[in-house]
Amino acid sequence: MKFSSKVERCRLSPMRKFHPYAVAAEQRGRRIYHLNIGQPDIATPSACFDAVRRFNRNVLAYAPSPGIPELIEAIRGYYARLGMDFAADDILITTGGSEALAIAFQCILDDGDEVLIPEPFYPNYNTMVATCGAHIHPIPTCPEEGYRYADRARIEAEINEHTRAIVVTNPGNPTGVVLTHDEMRMIADVAKEHDLFLISDEAYREFVYGGEALQSMGEFADAAEHVVLIDTVSKRFSACGARVGCLISRNRELMGHALKYCQSRLSVATLDQVAAAALYGVDPSYFAAVREEYKLRRDTVVAALQRIPGVLCECPPGAFYLMAALPVDDADTFQQWLLEEFEDNGDTVMFAPGEPFYATPGKGRNEIRIAYVLKQADLERAMELLAKGIEAYNNR
Repeated sequence: MKFSSKVERCRLSPMRKFHPYAVAAEQRGRRIYHLNIGQPDIATPSACFDAVRRFNRNVLAYAPSPGIPELIEAIRGYYARLGMDFAADDILITTGGSEALAIAFQCILDDGDEVLIPEPFYPNYNTMVATCGAHIHPIPTCPEEGYRYADRARIEAEINEHTRAIVVTNPGNPTGVVLTHDEMRMIADVAKEHDLFLISDEAYREFVYGGEALQSMGEFADAAEHVVLIDTVSKRFSACGARVGCLISRNRELMGHALKYCQSRLSVATLDQVAAAALYGVDPSYFAAVREEYKLRRDTVVAALQRIPGVLCECPPGAFYLMAALPVDDADTFQQWLLEEFEDNGDTVMFAPGEPFYATPGKGRNEIRIAYVLKQADLERAMELLAKGIEAYNNR
């Protein structure tokens, strides 16, 4: 039987690819320290669950396709506190940030189009872009430069007649790179000057560790027709299972097209939206405590990595991920070996191999992404296992 050429271009998620091997390892009695997926262990604020308990309607009905008014108003209030004024019609509620991204791509991409994305990038962008018939055109970076890419000449050199958008993740997944305000301004200017969309994935906005003010591409009112914001409650409130995100833009034509997709899937889950609306009322002290915890975890992992001979890793200023280059021939092969053949007192470790985070063939083969979402003691043990694993793998 014939399948879509678009879906056949897609690959499995590197974060979930090794799940069957992990299951088999656990069945053999292994304990696995999971650094492969960004699932926070921070407690979800109780306001989320309290709102669901208070829900007392007789029928669990469809929500409006754009989203329930309470949630849209809560999001407007959140951005107003950051100095940005969005109208209710500028916001569409989506099934997580992933659907917001998919809808944005579907609205702007045709067969043969390209989007510029700094590599390494969140691998699920591959699937979203490929199913539109388009391609990712990478903006190159390297570990030696801390994966920084915000250079006008570097970005403009990659723009061609097929380019439709620039995509940035700020703070970055998988690199933890945080753009400065001047770098953001420059990228917005490039998008304006070349008449491109600027899709800004800001799922990790709160996770910055240098005392920076929270920022957004939505600040640049003069670029309003170009800027598309992607946001979500998943990471901000440690509520990944709620599957509530939003697509935000002042571009009326874009939002009109996006509404077609929202109507075609009817609505986002009603109870999840009720819970998400309550989360936006959480006291700001929640974020301060969460930032301190993740900063401690980041520092723990970076210090341990920098003690391992041959590992290249700079301290990332944001998100809760980092990329590291390892002294191994192939991180994918190394990961499978860790799950099938390695153990230390019954323990092993799992990360996300780096190559699928790149569009350039062959890049990232010896790199990994680490999600530092475990408690400090578990991270220390995971780093110990990684060091022992590297030594044992190279001495086979």
